[in-house]
Amino acid sequence: MNISYNWLKDVIDVTLSPDELAKELTRVGLAVEGIHQHGGDFVLDIDLTSNRPDCLSHLGVARELRASTGAEILEQPVVPSTEAAASLVTIEDPDLCYRFTARIIRNVKVGHSPQWLVDRLEAVGERSINNIADITNYVMLELGQPMHAFDYDKLTGRRIVVRRAKDGEKIVTLKEEDKALDNNVLAICDAEKPVAIGGVIGGLASSITDSTTNVLLEVAYFDRASIRATSRRLNIATEASYRFERGVDINALKKASDRATELILDLAGGEAGEFIDVYPTPQDEVLVRSADVSAATERLTGLKVDKDRCIQILDRLGITTTDGSNFIAPSWRHDIKIEEDLVEEVARHAGYENIAAELPPAYSAGEYQPTEHRKRRLRTALADMGFDEAISYSFVDTRHDEVFEPVPRLMSEQIEEKFVTLHDAVIEGAVRMRPSVLPGLLDAIRLNLNHQRRDLKLFEIGKVFAAQQSEDKLPNERELLTLVITGSEMQEGKAMAVRELDFYDLKGAVEAALDAAHINGATFAAADIKHLRKGQSATISLNGTEIGTLGRLSDEIAATYKFRQAVYVAELDLEWALSQATAPAIYKPLAVYPGISRDVSFVAKRLITFASIRQAVIEQHADLCGSVEFVDLYEGKGLADDKRSITIRLEYRSDQRTLVEDEVEALHERLVSAAEQKLGIKRRF
Repeated sequence: MNISYNWLKDVIDVTLSPDELAKELTRVGLAVEGIHQHGGDFVLDIDLTSNRPDCLSHLGVARELRASTGAEILEQPVVPSTEAAASLVTIEDPDLCYRFTARIIRNVKVGHSPQWLVDRLEAVGERSINNIADITNYVMLELGQPMHAFDYDKLTGRRIVVRRAKDGEKIVTLKEEDKALDNNVLAICDAEKPVAIGGVIGGLASSITDSTTNVLLEVAYFDRASIRATSRRLNIATEASYRFERGVDINALKKASDRATELILDLAGGEAGEFIDVYPTPQDEVLVRSADVSAATERLTGLKVDKDRCIQILDRLGITTTDGSNFIAPSWRHDIKIEEDLVEEVARHAGYENIAAELPPAYSAGEYQPTEHRKRRLRTALADMGFDEAISYSFVDTRHDEVFEPVPRLMSEQIEEKFVTLHDAVIEGAVRMRPSVLPGLLDAIRLNLNHQRRDLKLFEIGKVFAAQQSEDKLPNERELLTLVITGSEMQEGKAMAVRELDFYDLKGAVEAALDAAHINGATFAAADIKHLRKGQSATISLNGTEIGTLGRLSDEIAATYKFRQAVYVAELDLEWALSQATAPAIYKPLAVYPGISRDVSFVAKRLITFASIRQAVIEQHADLCGSVEFVDLYEGKGLADDKRSITIRLEYRSDQRTLVEDEVEALHERLVSAAEQKLGIKRRF
């Protein structure tokens, strides 16, 4: 946000120099990243967080200076006005447009703006268009309220109807772009058609030109989520949408309209009509309770600020109280909701630099959570296998909705809205709490590939979120283990060719990680999973319960990330897995008597897995058969297209004696025959 020093001095009676002003604003949390000179003015570049839209104006910055310096805000001249009946304006969708005001100004003369107005706009990066358009931009930058001027004579029926657009309706914007609208877009219409996209941009057909004589001045308040969605959907970003989607002051619409009208009458002439205000459901004040804000400030920050000083700071910021315990947040501060927000305001202006560097008091000895030791072993095992641990953001864009299949037990199918949506996004566009960790890790893969690092193994242990069935409940959250691999690997110091990583590398990593955390008994089964490639995907189950998925990323998703090599991903519910009872570790002495191994190859249909063959052998309860292991898989020449050869190894051993050949052969024949009979497979000789 660019702030003009000369302009700011017209809004607040401050005597600080530009450098002093920058230091003071930075001290209270409005970081000034730079100062540059523009003609006889100085421009401050302020880096604002998304929760402070109230400072996207010179008045907003002035309010901060009033709280920190005690300087008085200077009132700007406004035209006196009276209100009229609202027959000119109809709001059909009050859930998207909370308030709409209008005023007709007749017999104006459109032309060039005076030099002082051009200089003010150019100083903060805006270009001059004409005196009417410049005034609407000027008031937006001064007071923080976007507004729009229509050529009143170009409005069919001389009416304004605020409604959802009809599917198929179109509009040519002020940027001369054709935009197709749908029922999700809020449109400002005349009696027949859209003349503006509400809160985003005006239409070319009703714009102000040199021949305009009568102006309809719109100042409104729109639903923030609707403006954000419309701006993204239509790919239109404007100064107005930037402010509306973060939140403006619903109670300042008349002040902004009066201020703009005063300037229009002064610079373009004309006669102002009555002020029309359509406000179907007035918004309630936000009441914040704090029994003792001074004590709360000391408890949360360590700062000792007496109660009178706390109330003075809050009052200068517009946060008023009559009894010292119940505070009313001003309508321009959408971020003030709870006691901790009051404490933050006091701490900012009392001075973060005064907070002592010390540990909080501890009343008990620290200890690990019950599962922490096992998670540390899991992390160590993955690091030993060449994995790097990643930490990605917990916020994702809406484009990831329904793309990745969430882990079981996270989302409830009984609710219409499954996702947790943020009202004030910390990151531009990232309005969802992540239902999957994969978007963050895939972004990390893409970043590394763009920097020519193609051999990657990453994992993350982090939480995912889903909405609860009841609105008054906290979101459902689970801690997941997520892995991604891509590229190739070569064992260090080994004279062997580079080998591409594949599905089984990922499966082995999952098994080794779970084993390190003493999570035993995980099984894998082929399955169709929407974000994974068919035929290279599987579910992960534990004790008969599905806990996750793994496989190769689908070609469609890989194409959106522009991956040109196979990427394998796994995601499983680590929280549930760690909650299961683990079998005790039973130690046996080393075998005294030798074992005998027998390999056997089966010709089986492709759907037959090693796990099913192993289970068929185990079900025979042969005590002398100590293990059943996978050896090899063959597909190709000599076998039908729907068949493959699976080689397994059975080991026979007794703890009491040495086995003889005949009994091993007899037992081996029984086990192999049982597997053949149950699964319909045949030995390959």
